[in-house]
Amino acid sequence: MKRHCFALDLIDDDKLIAEYKKYHAAVWPEILDSIKSAGVEDLEIYLFANRLFMIMEVNETFSFEAKTKSDLENPKVQEWEKLMWNYQKAMPGAKPGEKWILMENIFKL
Repeated sequence: MKRHCFALDLIDDDKLIAEYKKYHAAVWPEILDSIKSAGVEDLEIYLFANRLFMIMEVNETFSFEAKTKSDLENPKVQEWEKLMWNYQKAMPGAKPGEKWILMENIFKL
């Protein structure tokens, strides 16, 4: 399996962060299905202040291009993503519309 790590910021507002956490305590089944069907074997999101860190482990069938295409064609995923933008904000240096930023692995023990 391969591991990918991402970062994203939330809007720095305690009420919004609490709402975001509530959504992630009960992620819509269609969203979970879209993640799993793309070849994602495990996914965790961690929070510190308003910064999110996501660890995603994928199998050999996973492709960023295929996942992006599938997400764009899935109305429920698009609904979720639009909803999540109410809580998220782009990281410094992100391209317009870019959310989760793929992080570079610079050390491994």
